[in-house]
Amino acid sequence: MKPRVACARALAELLRQRGSLASSLPQWQDKVEPADRALVRELCYGSMRYYPRLNTIAEQLLDKPLRAKDSDVQALILLGLYQLDYTRIPDHAAIGETAGAAKALKKPWATGLVNGVLRRYQRERDELTARLAEIPEFTSAHPQWLLDAYRIAWGSATDQIVSANNAHPPLTIRVNTEQTSRADYLRILAKEEFTASPTRFSDCGITLPPCDPTMLPGFTSGLISVQDEATQFAAPLLELQPGQRVLDACAAPGGKTGHILQSEPQLGEVVALDIEERRLAKVKQNLQRLQLDAQVLAGDAGKPEQWWDGQLFDRILLDAPCSATGIIRRQSDIKLLRSAADINRLVQLQSQLLDALWPLLKPGGILVYATCSALPAENSEQASAFLQRTHNAQEIVIDADWGIAQKAGRQLLPQQDGHDGFYYAKFKKAEK
Repeated sequence: MKPRVACARALAELLRQRGSLASSLPQWQDKVEPADRALVRELCYGSMRYYPRLNTIAEQLLDKPLRAKDSDVQALILLGLYQLDYTRIPDHAAIGETAGAAKALKKPWATGLVNGVLRRYQRERDELTARLAEIPEFTSAHPQWLLDAYRIAWGSATDQIVSANNAHPPLTIRVNTEQTSRADYLRILAKEEFTASPTRFSDCGITLPPCDPTMLPGFTSGLISVQDEATQFAAPLLELQPGQRVLDACAAPGGKTGHILQSEPQLGEVVALDIEERRLAKVKQNLQRLQLDAQVLAGDAGKPEQWWDGQLFDRILLDAPCSATGIIRRQSDIKLLRSAADINRLVQLQSQLLDALWPLLKPGGILVYATCSALPAENSEQASAFLQRTHNAQEIVIDADWGIAQKAGRQLLPQQDGHDGFYYAKFKKAEK
């Protein structure tokens, strides 16, 4: 399958509000030649990274909206616009290959439409850009509801968040300090001529330009794991001790599970739980590569009666489902798939998970609540509400050199050359 045909198939599903790039892209990416798979990924994630901007342009260039069943044609237009503005692909190739893909989609009538729209953009780009300069969705490449939410929460820091969200993310890895030190691994990378630098806050993290992590020295033997710096704080916050029983709720894909096990090799038991059976395959794969053992369970963290064996946990990590508004640079389709209405639904789910898991914690135990959101409703406001309704929960204030202290917990905002956006709150259960 030609690359742009695969891209259109994958993006069409998103435009119909079905799935995500993580779920739809692999099946189509596998249908193209191996040499073209990186291009498919770049075109899909790039088109979603700038979706609000590109879609605004497309609306100006189309005489009338496309029908829902022609979302694959809409995808071709977005792909073409992305190539013209954000890649080094020659304009003639970007237009010709993209318009030509309509035939393979069994829509030959769309060849002329796509070609005409893209050539018109070539001619009118400067005029159109000037005309759209007052539209926030165009200038920021973010949906209006999200811009408003960022501004209410973070004010002048919104521009920094937007810039980070629109940037290509670096690759961040965590060194297995049971096997080597970060300094020694940096020397290994330097010897192999990899450009790398230590993370600013995590003492076991390293940042590299985007590359295939499986090609890094020691990956297959478990010397390193792919894990953003912001998520590397989870295991230390748990204050792990030998013999403890630990629950990693919502564990997939397993990066934090591995960090927990490597942080304290003498733990009594670690249970890695996730609601989706298919996602647990990745957890098992990661644990096998790292030569680590955990009890991997499929189950709904909000319904412990379906999977819990009745034994209390000393530590619980709840990395809750959220809007992912702190990691948009890694999941650029969030700009298309999320809406303001999703936030209330997610807040309710997070609240239910906290209330369901709290009884599973031993007196004196610690629960760490985390999200990859940058919105207070899911974070500091969620933590404050939990403390207010839970008589035997007290906050352990996180004293750290990273993030921003909140009325409850600590917020990290996405940094263009640093960590993702993330949030942590830490609760201790009263002894009696």
